[in-house]
Amino acid sequence: MFRGAYTALVTPFKNGQIDYSAFEALIENQMTKGIDGLVPCGTTGESPTLTEKEHGEVIAFAVKTARKRVPIIAGTGSNSTAEAIQLTRHAKEVGADGVLLVCPYYNKPSQRGLIAHFTAIADAVAIPQILYNIPGRSVINMAPETLAELSRHRNIVGVKEASGNLEQMIKLKTICSPDFDLISGDDTITLPVLSIGGAGVISVISNLIPQETSRIVHSYLEGKTDESRDLFMKYFELTKTVMSADVNPVGIKTVLALRGQIAEEYRLPLVPVSPEGREAIRIQMDRSGLLTAAGQKR
Repeated sequence: MFRGAYTALVTPFKNGQIDYSAFEALIENQMTKGIDGLVPCGTTGESPTLTEKEHGEVIAFAVKTARKRVPIIAGTGSNSTAEAIQLTRHAKEVGADGVLLVCPYYNKPSQRGLIAHFTAIADAVAIPQILYNIPGRSVINMAPETLAELSRHRNIVGVKEASGNLEQMIKLKTICSPDFDLISGDDTITLPVLSIGGAGVISVISNLIPQETSRIVHSYLEGKTDESRDLFMKYFELTKTVMSADVNPVGIKTVLALRGQIAEEYRLPLVPVSPEGREAIRIQMDRSGLLTAAGQKR
C-alpha cells in the first residue's frame, strides 16, 4: 500500500517552541523533490519530548500543509495501548492517510502482549497501520511469526523494520502475505531490503536528499538495479556518517542546520553533536557537494 520513499520528518524548534515556518518549508521542499510521503511525529521528529497538544498539532499541520499531494503517515505509537488508540484516532480525525506504531518500549511485553496491543489498536481505529520494529530503542524484537499473525488484520498493512536482521526480514517475507509491505527503517540497508522484496523505506537521510532517496527506491522497483545501486553507494558514506555521528535525529538536524534550513535546536535529553562528529558530517557533505549547493562557504 505504501510503496516508495517516505521521509521521517524532523521537528524544527526555535526558542523552545515548534518552528512551524521552517516545518512548512521542509514539507514543501520534500514534495517538490518528489518524495512519496511524509511521516511526522516519529523518533526522528523527537516525539518523546512533544507534549500531547504539540503531537496533535504537528500531525494536523503536516496534513494541512500536504493538502493530499502526498500521503501522511502519522507516528502514533506508545507503550500505553490506550494512549496509542487515542493518538491514532486523532490522526484519523485530522486526515492522516495511515499511522506508524512503534513496539511498546520500557514495559517489555511478550510476543502475546505485542499481538494483543497491536490488535487492540487495529480493532479500535479503521486506518492503515504500519508496525515499527526497532529493538534498539524498544528492547523488544517483534518475531516474524508475530508479524505474520498480525498481518492478517485488515488494518495492519506493513512493517517498518529497523532490527538490522536481514535473515529475520527474509523469513518475514516468506511467511506473510505478498501484499504485506516490508519497509526499510534503516537507510544504510535500504538496497538489501529492496533486494529481498521490500516495498521502500521510511528514511531519515531523505530529510537532506529526498530526490536521490526516491530515485534509489524507484529505480530498483522499476528494474533499474544498477542505477539504484550506484546511487545508493554514492551516498552511503554520507548516510553512515550522519546516522552514526550521534543518536538520531541529532545527525540529520546538524545537517539541516548547516544548510540553513532549521535552527540547530533539540529538546533535552538530546544535545548537539560533538565537534568531531560535526566536522565528520561537514566533510562528507562537502564531498557530496551539499554544502556548496546550500550556499555554504567551503
